[in-house]
Amino acid sequence: MTSAPHLIAEDLLLLLLDDETGKMAASTYEKSVLGGALLAELGLVRAVEVEKGAGVFGRQAVVVTADTAPSDPLLASALETVAEKPRSPGDLVDRLGKGLKARLTDRLVERGLLERRDGKVLGLFPTTTWPARDSAHEDAVRRQLQAALGGGVDPDERTATLVALLHAVDVVPKVLAVEGMRRGELKKRAKEIADGDWAAKAVKDAVAATTAAMTAAIAAGGAAASSS
Repeated sequence: MTSAPHLIAEDLLLLLLDDETGKMAASTYEKSVLGGALLAELGLVRAVEVEKGAGVFGRQAVVVTADTAPSDPLLASALETVAEKPRSPGDLVDRLGKGLKARLTDRLVERGLLERRDGKVLGLFPTTTWPARDSAHEDAVRRQLQAALGGGVDPDERTATLVALLHAVDVVPKVLAVEGMRRGELKKRAKEIADGDWAAKAVKDAVAATTAAMTAAIAAGGAAASSS
């Protein structure tokens, strides 16, 4: 397993994939979820900021603030997309998420963390799952999240960002368990972290705008599904 740093999107995907079945929680919204993780990390590394247009209903736009591209190729490519022209966080989370799951799972398979399994449903329809092969890294991420959610440890920026992303798609109790905490308590604590002052304002604004865009995309997708 390589020692190269993991993207927040990779850690998020590991948490969302069931270790045994290799299937993903919140799979319906995977494009927005994973694209949002990339955009949030660009905010976290101070590569982008969110600006608001003039007027009461000024439209938010994500702008590049970094002088150099991130070393990770996926982050660098995401930054190039942001730099093309001003776009809203809602536009970018879907745009950055296109085809991202495949690229992330390929990287995690190469790192030895996931196993790719190809099969067929009813012997006819191709399906692919990614069960865990080596869960040591995911377990370490879980311990950091559990320490923050349990209330005993103040989260760093990366951990708080990951909590905010999980909270935005309402899966915290589904993918994490903290001894002595009920489902409602976990959700409440996750919201407290997401809303807390754990980063500089520009960083926090970028992550908050991203999670709001993810929530909106999920709500829109749910409305479309219920009306069809």
